[in-house]
Amino acid sequence: MMDESQLLRVRRFNRMFTRRIGVLSDDYLGTGRPLGEARLLYEIGPDGATVRDLRARLGLDSGYLSRMLRALEASKFIVSRPDARDARVRRVSLTAKGRREWAALDGRSKDLAASLLEPLGPAQRERLLAAMSEVERFLRASTVTIETADPHGDEARACIEAYFQELQERFDEGFDPALTVSARPEELVPPLGWFLIARLEGAPAGCGALKIQDGGVGEIKRMWVAPFARGLGVAQRLLEALEARAADAGVSVLRMDTHRSLAEARALYARNGYAEIAAYNANPYAHHWFEKRCPRRSA
Repeated sequence: MMDESQLLRVRRFNRMFTRRIGVLSDDYLGTGRPLGEARLLYEIGPDGATVRDLRARLGLDSGYLSRMLRALEASKFIVSRPDARDARVRRVSLTAKGRREWAALDGRSKDLAASLLEPLGPAQRERLLAAMSEVERFLRASTVTIETADPHGDEARACIEAYFQELQERFDEGFDPALTVSARPEELVPPLGWFLIARLEGAPAGCGALKIQDGGVGEIKRMWVAPFARGLGVAQRLLEALEARAADAGVSVLRMDTHRSLAEARALYARNGYAEIAAYNANPYAHHWFEKRCPRRSA
């Protein structure tokens, strides 16, 4: 629960930081353009980018992004054409003039970074850099979204395939999905179950599923977090979201099983109140079984 003092501290930091890095004018780093256009030019970069990727990467709506792209195109910094791999997607590339502007912007950005560090002593610099890394990590974590997804969809299939591939690599005996307890897509559609996808900056970053069984029992399946999103609390968020779905569905007991090599999964379940129990299934890849009472939500 946030109090007013926490919100005021965040706002104070935002005001100080935006003033310190000079984003309040329409002449960011002496480019003659506001921060938005300068950042967009930097994100396009020497390798170019699709409009779809730029929109996801920067969190911009289509209309605003289109206006900034037109401004850069009018300045002869970029060109736009159909992507070679998918003609339905537009790809943006820097012109020769745009590459020169990008290099100048890159140099000025380095100068700004130096101006933040140079006045500080060595110990202060290290403390500032460590604090920046910590702030970046938590800000990234705050962008994670968790939504119900179609278990038959492309994103769901990609997450499950990556999950199976990781189990294949981590289990000494390998992993065959056909031998484990079923969690087929048709079993994960409400009201039989739910499939959740976590997204980080628009990209699928993890998944988890809830399978409803007879007698008010729910089983958590397919818990996985992509390597690039680990350390951000995504697994915790997924577990809490699945528990909320279970409570809404009237589930009284939640269960899951896990392999002996997945120590991080066992630690997650233990710190969330799951008690280890005797085997409740014949999953050949399970060595630990857990259970937790799931209180129903009040209306």
